[in-house]
Amino acid sequence: MTSERTQAYGRVVRTLDDVGPTKLHADEQERVREAADTLIFAATAAEVRGTLEDIDALEERLVASGRWTEERAAELVQDLLACGPLAPVA
Repeated sequence: MTSERTQAYGRVVRTLDDVGPTKLHADEQERVREAADTLIFAATAAEVRGTLEDIDALEERLVASGRWTEERAAELVQDLLACGPLAPVA
């Protein structure tokens, strides 16, 4: 685990604290928490394949619902990806 990963995890937690109850349904909040936890403790890409697919699906759902802009949803996804063992692709 690196300091960059732990900082990204902190950003995800802050997002959940700041906007979670107003912009995310309870099941979505849980999905974000589970994704962040899985990614922060993962050592290899193989461990997170399903999580990455779920993150993509959640991003699409948030934008399609109109509750999140594409930019804001992309920020959340980038923070989640930064929690993991793979460097996010910019």
